Amino acid sequence: MAADGFLRFQNVAKSFPGVRALDGVSFQADSGSVHALMGENGAGKSTLLKTLSGVYRPDAGRLVIGGVPQTFRSTADAIRAGVAVIYQELHLVADLSVEENLYLGHLPNAKGWVNRRVLRENALRQLASLGEDISPSTRVGRLSIGQRQMVEIAKALTRDAKIIAFDEPTSSLSAQETDRLFRVIRSLRDSGRVILYVSHRMDEIYALCDATTVLRDGRHVETFPSLKALPRDTLVQRMVGRSITDIFSYAPRPHGKVALEVDGIAGPGLAAPVSFSVAKGEILGFFGLIGAGRSELLKLIYGAARRTAGTVRLEGRMLDALKPSSSIRLGTVLAPEDRKKEGIVPMRSIAENLNISARRHFSRFGFLINPAMERQNAEQYVSRLAIKTPSVRQLIRNLSGGNQQKVILARWLSEKPKVVLLDEPTRGIDIGAKSEIYSIIYQLAREGVAVVVVSSELPEIMGISDRIMVMRSGKVSGVVPRDQFSAERLLNLALPITDHEDTRVAV
Repeated sequence: MAADGFLRFQNVAKSFPGVRALDGVSFQADSGSVHALMGENGAGKSTLLKTLSGVYRPDAGRLVIGGVPQTFRSTADAIRAGVAVIYQELHLVADLSVEENLYLGHLPNAKGWVNRRVLRENALRQLASLGEDISPSTRVGRLSIGQRQMVEIAKALTRDAKIIAFDEPTSSLSAQETDRLFRVIRSLRDSGRVILYVSHRMDEIYALCDATTVLRDGRHVETFPSLKALPRDTLVQRMVGRSITDIFSYAPRPHGKVALEVDGIAGPGLAAPVSFSVAKGEILGFFGLIGAGRSELLKLIYGAARRTAGTVRLEGRMLDALKPSSSIRLGTVLAPEDRKKEGIVPMRSIAENLNISARRHFSRFGFLINPAMERQNAEQYVSRLAIKTPSVRQLIRNLSGGNQQKVILARWLSEKPKVVLLDEPTRGIDIGAKSEIYSIIYQLAREGVAVVVVSSELPEIMGISDRIMVMRSGKVSGVVPRDQFSAERLLNLALPITDHEDTRVAV
């Protein structure tokens, strides 16, 4: 299909206090194409999508859709213009049915009453067009993440959206759900729509997208009309402004005595007891599919979930049933998978989030907060971890995902931990920030900290780990040393099996 520039951004600019989020961004996306938006966290991608969806009004510049200049004063204006943005955090009402979510705001009426028959027929038709066999009467809160995403897409189609943007849509999906999503996106593209696609996963970009635009520091760097002959190294260099030849930069290091020993631990999310140990200076990876029980295991160790059996020893000391506050004091910390819901306090500053658990170290008389010491501690770690912010007084919710993750890591670094549990530490983070976080992990290990990392990204877990434990259906299915790493072996251990499985695994 010839380029038509159905969607055009013309010198779009947007600023927030102390931050120039978009600085004269201009590019176009064509009908019948999947157009990737790429760049590091903080490059301006999310701000651009929020400008497109009417959440923000640009300070300068304009949008042109189908040759018509647009000024959106609200999200309702954008919807009427045929724009739909499907964010990583889906905007559905969990307590309403699928059909009610699909037509929320424009329910079919008959003499002032909702016409349930028409509502049901319309919902069935929209879901069928996406190949989804979901009952329209099902409450959305009972659906899987993948099913909810399909409901979001169907909702956009009920409003005849001509432009559909996806923001990190596969971050919480299984491989099967991702394949289904890609089939739907290709179908939407073939129907002549403009698809904008934001993802940090290079494999997805090259498998799905026709063109890509790179942003850096709020500016348009370059638009590539085709990815067919575009080397990945070139794309990465445009994104981060430098070459990253080996993002993992793994180097072996000596291991010390056992720091953490888990023996027969059991509890919610586990189908069989789990045992393992981690040495000082070791990076132990946990790999598995979504629902394998990895996150649940970390919460049981940390005390965020109550274990029903088993013991945990820290440097040989038996730890009784714990809660997170006592785990932190004893030297075990957890960076959770969902940093926005469980890792940060969004309406508080960077300094407050960074010092929230370490406050006892900076208080006077044990209870009076010392703001000067807290600010000094926050500024020290902001500088050490290269956290991009104009001030430690900035609200943490205004930071990019990568910088939010760095604040969480800085919080735990200030605790001088003995064991660090990291659950999907680079989810939704760009390649440059990933490299920086890997450097932090290696530094912790070199200092003798035992590091446990959960990751769903196979190249990542193979790239940074000294040893990998694989989980499947709530059980440990195997342990693989670094010299035996292979994608095939790890996937075979992670994928479901139909034969009888022996739950006794030597570790």
